[in-house]
Amino acid sequence: MAPHSGPEGGVIAVTRALQVLDAFALGESHLSLAELSRRCGLHKTTVLRLARTLAMSGYMVQRDDGEWRLGPSTGWLGARYQAGFDVQNVLEPALRLLTQSSGESAAFYVREGNVRTCLVRVEGQQALRHHVRMGEGLPLDQGSPGRVILAFSGEPGRIYEQIRKQGYQWSIGEREPGVSTVSAPVFGMNRRLLGSVCISGPELRLPPNKLEQLAPSVMDTARQLSYALAGNTATSAAALSPSRWHP
Repeated sequence: MAPHSGPEGGVIAVTRALQVLDAFALGESHLSLAELSRRCGLHKTTVLRLARTLAMSGYMVQRDDGEWRLGPSTGWLGARYQAGFDVQNVLEPALRLLTQSSGESAAFYVREGNVRTCLVRVEGQQALRHHVRMGEGLPLDQGSPGRVILAFSGEPGRIYEQIRKQGYQWSIGEREPGVSTVSAPVFGMNRRLLGSVCISGPELRLPPNKLEQLAPSVMDTARQLSYALAGNTATSAAALSPSRWHP
């Protein structure tokens, strides 16, 4: 193995530099060298060397008090990412993996006023499956995708408190008889709720015990989407219209 290669062929120095940049959580303006060292699991001299190298290209800045903050180059990098962002390239692959692992259809819903609409959907391979028309307005208070959106938008009530507590919700026959769904919230930057991801199918294949079994997979997909769409798994709380949908 080359001296500068990581265990899986990556470059150790690059991996460590990215660790330093990723150590900053959303809303943190600056960190001490000691805190950066602790979060990265690296010696302070190593972190200092990495920070100074990143500072040469504007990715980090050292303050007068010795602490470090992200530099202007990180903002420019983020702006270029946003300019080239295509939501389909993020949502569809994640939903496809969820469909493959569950065997059922997967979808992503967003809030538009007082209804929810399906923004992206990947159909399962089963002959008997639940069908939804893209863009159709559906009730927020019928079915787990809408109830999850309401819960993480701050809707009061015992059922919504329970959803917020457990992080997911399943329902059977709330909007359509014989249709089961299990859903989890997807978040973006600045504590903003983006929507909900769900699995749906006929009750014959998705009884309560099966929905409970699928819930962790749905939640995991929701977390992955939250990270991909926001660059951070921090929670959010305001729905976004599909006509202006952007993380």
